[in-house]
Amino acid sequence: MNKKTKNGLKIISNNRKAKFNYFFNEFFEAGLSLMGSEVKSLRNGKVNISDAYAYDIGGEIFLINSHISSYKESSYNDHNPIRNRKLLLNKREINKLIGKINREGYTLIPTKLYFKKGRAKVEIAVAKGKKQYDKRQTKKKRDWVREKTKFFRK
Repeated sequence: MNKKTKNGLKIISNNRKAKFNYFFNEFFEAGLSLMGSEVKSLRNGKVNISDAYAYDIGGEIFLINSHISSYKESSYNDHNPIRNRKLLLNKREINKLIGKINREGYTLIPTKLYFKKGRAKVEIAVAKGKKQYDKRQTKKKRDWVREKTKFFRK
């Protein structure tokens, strides 16, 4: 799944499910605090962020429920695949995100995991959950666009 984009990003994982389940307001780029075996697994593309979210614990933001598989060649100091990983953000960004989570009812959803200049980064979206009727509307619109392109292609 490792793809290189125009701007030098090497995308490891996309969270395609998030676009269907949430409305996005803002995006933030955050670094990840990782162990060596986790970085090796990321380079192999053995990661899943589809069920992950970010939350504040003690004034710091952590990525929760992301799964980075164990690296087969690592020795005795292997990592826990589903441990909480600290996100590296500026203090101002952390305060802004904590305020949005607590006051306005938003959630923090990872949308992309990628390498930028050799460093693992995650794109965090400030999102609000969609209701069932919003999801139906999104599906209806997507089907209509698909039908429209079929019609004009012929």
